[in-house]
This record gives sequence, C-alpha cells and structure tokens, in this order.
Amino acid sequence: MVQSPHRRLTVLIADVVHSRKRSRLRKTLHAKLRAAAAAHLRERWIRLPYAITAGDEFQVISSHIDAVPDLILDLRRRLRPLDLRIGIGIGRIRSPLRAPVNRLTGEAFFFAREAMDVIKSGSLHRYPVLTAFRSARKDFDRVANLVYGLQDTLLADVTDAQWRAIDGYLSKGRVDRTARALRVDVSTASRNLKRASYWQLAEVAATMKAIIREI
Repeated sequence: MVQSPHRRLTVLIADVVHSRKRSRLRKTLHAKLRAAAAAHLRERWIRLPYAITAGDEFQVISSHIDAVPDLILDLRRRLRPLDLRIGIGIGRIRSPLRAPVNRLTGEAFFFAREAMDVIKSGSLHRYPVLTAFRSARKDFDRVANLVYGLQDTLLADVTDAQWRAIDGYLSKGRVDRTARALRVDVSTASRNLKRASYWQLAEVAATMKAIIREI
C-alpha cells in the first residue's frame, strides 16, 4: 500500500567518519549493521533493515518518531570503533514502504540529506558535531540540534572502558550486575558510567522522546 503523503516519518542517513583510513570497512560495516538491524527490528525501532547505499553510507526509516533517540545512541555504541555522522530528516515519504530503503523518496530523505550536508560543512555550530536534525519545524530543529550538539561533545571523550560499562549496563540493567559481567568492582563500574556521562545520555534520550512526539 502506498504511504500517505501526509504522514510524517523519520529517515536516518549515516556515514563513517574518516572512512578512507579504515581497511575492510565494508565488511565491518555489513557485520555490525546486520547485528544492529536484528536488534532494532526486534525492538520495533525500525521499519526495514538498514541499506548500505555507498561504501560507507547507510539509511533506515524509524518505525515511530520517538524511537529516534534510542536509535542514535544505540547505533553509536554498536558500531564502535566506527564514528558516525547521522543526519535525521522528519517529513513525508511518498513511496511504498518496502526494501531497499535507498530506493524510496520523499521529503524526509531530502531533509536527512540536508542534515548530513550541514554536519559535513561544519556550519551548524561553532564546534564540531556528528548529529543533525532537519524538519519543517525550525523551532524543533533548533532545540534538537542544540541538545545533540552538546551530547556529541560529551561522547567525544568516552573511552573504550567507559563504552564497555555502558554496554554492560544496557545489557544487565544494574550497576552491580554490570560490574560482575565486566569483572570489575562496583565502584569502578559506577565511576565509568559517570565519567561516560551515561546518566546524562539516558536523560537526553528520555527528554527528546517527549519533545519529538510533539512536533
């Protein structure tokens, strides 16, 4: 069935930073995206599997608009050590929703591409960012781009050990269980989560879900 042109959907277009410096990138990207797609389809965060559209670029449509904050953070952690630029477009899609994603068209794809272009140009803020939003609501875009610009600044300093603590906590749901899984003491696991700004990251996701539902 053809998607209604009046219904808004969310498109994510992402690529790998400094991709030319990475050997066997496409194989690595395929493997990581297969695992991500399985998890994200299970969580009902995406409508279709990820589509790799170029050597280092991929696209996806979120299943619902407030899944986007979870997708952004989960992609960043699952695709480590690859750093991603992520452009998010919110708008209409006129094509029937069927794979592959990169053959679909519409306003949401145009906005996502605009968001990617502004990341690459460095014109969004006076500091570098890896995430940008574009929609028909400029007031929303200003808020979302400020929030994710600050989040990108926090993520730039997260170490491998701190990412492992985040992975462990998301898997186990408690700091003590995370510590056991990582074979560290509870204070070390707790300290790594705090130094990774995990509690701030979780609050950003929760707050942005509420904001994004209103646009």
